[in-house]
Amino acid sequence: MSGHDHQNSVRNDHDHESRIADLLAQMTVEEKLGQLQQLAWAWDTGPGGGDTAAAEAAARKGLLGSVLNVVGAEASNALQRIAVEESRLGIPLVFGLDVIHGYHTTFPIPLAQAAAFDPAVTAADAEVSAREARSNGIHWTFSPMMDVTHEPRWGRIAESIGEDPYLTSAYAAAKVRGYQGDDLAASDRLAACAKHFAAYGGAEGGRDYNTVDVSEQRLRNLYLPPFKAAVDAGAATVMAAFNTISGVPAHANSHTLSGILKESWGFDGVVVSDWTGVQELIAHGSAADEAEAARRSLTAGVDMEMVSTTFVDHGRELLASGALTEERLDDAVARVLRLKLRLGLFERPYVEESAAITGPTLAARAAAREAAGRCMVLLRNEAGTLPFDPAALRSLAVVGPFADSGDLLGTWTLPGAPEAVTVLAGLREALPDTEITHAEGASAEGTDPSGIAAAVAAAEAADAVVLVVGEAPALSGEAAVRSELGLPGAQERLVAEVAATGTPCVVLLVAGRPLTIGAWADQVQAVVMAWHPGIEAGTAVADVLTGAVVPGGKLPVTFPRSVGQVPLYYNHERTGRPYDPAAPEVKYVSRYLDVEDGPAYPFGYGLSYTTFETGAPRLDHERITAAALEAGATVEVTVPVRNTGDRTADEVVQLYVQDPAASIAQPVRRLRGFSRVRLAPGEERQVRFTLGAEDLGFWTEDPAGVFLVEPGEIHLHTGTSSRTTATRTLLIT
Repeated sequence: MSGHDHQNSVRNDHDHESRIADLLAQMTVEEKLGQLQQLAWAWDTGPGGGDTAAAEAAARKGLLGSVLNVVGAEASNALQRIAVEESRLGIPLVFGLDVIHGYHTTFPIPLAQAAAFDPAVTAADAEVSAREARSNGIHWTFSPMMDVTHEPRWGRIAESIGEDPYLTSAYAAAKVRGYQGDDLAASDRLAACAKHFAAYGGAEGGRDYNTVDVSEQRLRNLYLPPFKAAVDAGAATVMAAFNTISGVPAHANSHTLSGILKESWGFDGVVVSDWTGVQELIAHGSAADEAEAARRSLTAGVDMEMVSTTFVDHGRELLASGALTEERLDDAVARVLRLKLRLGLFERPYVEESAAITGPTLAARAAAREAAGRCMVLLRNEAGTLPFDPAALRSLAVVGPFADSGDLLGTWTLPGAPEAVTVLAGLREALPDTEITHAEGASAEGTDPSGIAAAVAAAEAADAVVLVVGEAPALSGEAAVRSELGLPGAQERLVAEVAATGTPCVVLLVAGRPLTIGAWADQVQAVVMAWHPGIEAGTAVADVLTGAVVPGGKLPVTFPRSVGQVPLYYNHERTGRPYDPAAPEVKYVSRYLDVEDGPAYPFGYGLSYTTFETGAPRLDHERITAAALEAGATVEVTVPVRNTGDRTADEVVQLYVQDPAASIAQPVRRLRGFSRVRLAPGEERQVRFTLGAEDLGFWTEDPAGVFLVEPGEIHLHTGTSSRTTATRTLLIT
């Protein structure tokens, strides 16, 4: 039964459940297990490979539920026809792909998007990506990655929203809605996948796939909130994580997958494994063989297996032995069918090949350019070096290994995606009357200093120099872990020697993670963190350096002074020593003997080309009962902010809470509100935040999940970074 005889393209949940029950009644055990299998298409040459013939054969027999890495409308339609027109029941396939920050149109990496402190940026990425990918036959993206991390050595920090669960939660909801819209069956929408569930960002030492040993309260207070936000926003799927969670691999963790996700949160979508994640239970030492791996993963709550085939190979024997119940098998199959019904695949399994989007449109490029500009963070700007005045800048040297490089797209870029506009090209277009020279100076990772002399000569002959340094995209992303966070190769020497010329020097940092910014930062006039800005890198950089866009981004992650300080994050817990009652928030931290205390740049930090003043926070009432909060009452916080400079610009007003005395020691600060506002010179605005129980309480260590709002003082801090000092006290009785 193909499903084409249904008249209406959009089904409500009741219709879907009826259809699911009808299909389950017709399916053999092998067909049910087949729906739980996802295979990889041939273009992917990673571990496990991709077997086109195997996927076609399984689809023909009705023994395949999904394929990942099929690229293009023609290829997806061809494989879909086999499943729909040649298999016994005609159940369509769902096609997945890692569309992380763009399909054709590559937006800034997710960590960069976080720096905008504006969820609309990630929603725009998701909407453009969904439109392009769905037109090419993709139904399902393995995004957003919602892993909170305190570990900049970890390469996948580039794919994250950084170190804060509140900011990550806001971005999770926005990206899910951007991908999915109001109707998953629409021709311009994708099913989202919140990953990696859970605590993957806590990998020990920043080494990818590594152990995570985490308390229940840390799991619930730090790592789980973004996933709850994604589920509440309607995320269609969730992906299990590669790591263990306190000794139990995430792919076999019934507490997280079933107890929390499916039972407590009521998630009715698909839990998909990561690439061979089920089979890897053997490598974890958690399963003796593939049959046990299949049993542990299925019974824990994984519904679909990516690439490895333990479910289909051993599912029948597990049923026969009673190790797997028919009820659990049918639940997993129902979840896969529900996804396909919500995507409208039974009614419209194919895409119109002539309508496939084959490259970035002008509108998509414009959206990517705007996003990149909003993501850049001004870290230093001495004596108003920036923005450049195009009318006064006669000559400019653009130097460094990434000055004329199109390799600025970042990690997780799809094959065939156009290269980025180079910084050199962007500046030449923006400054047509300025004489612009170029010298590489040093390669991205090489130690050969022989090219530095040419860069120095170019700098000496120019009115100003833009030095584009950092790390290549290949140095961040999955399994791309660094033990050092400085500029690779000879780049630090390049910066030092160019800065020594005395020519006003702007350093543009491109990277997928926080970098340790050495002594050279004090020798240059300006530093801009551009991240990996995507397809419109050069034009967006030119917008910021010339002042067409005033930078308003803030750091979504702490920048350490030294890699030896890592992990270093703003929302740390207090220690008992050292203790200074006169400055408790500054002194409640252990420190190193050989490096100045604290970060180079804190979370939430970022400068502008104008200046702002924020006033002290005001509360609509300064006393409230815990019972009232638990019943839904809220506290409104108002913060005045004024542009005291001479340029229209954005400021990000931030609200942090601190519980100074709690039954479980709380972080020194927790972000619980942010608002990016644009103000004209002299303009003032009242920014309002609303705090409820979820902002003022915390989860306890109880594995059943107990949330407390305790009586006592709550300190509220508002301003423009995590180091703000404006404070008001709320009393909970």
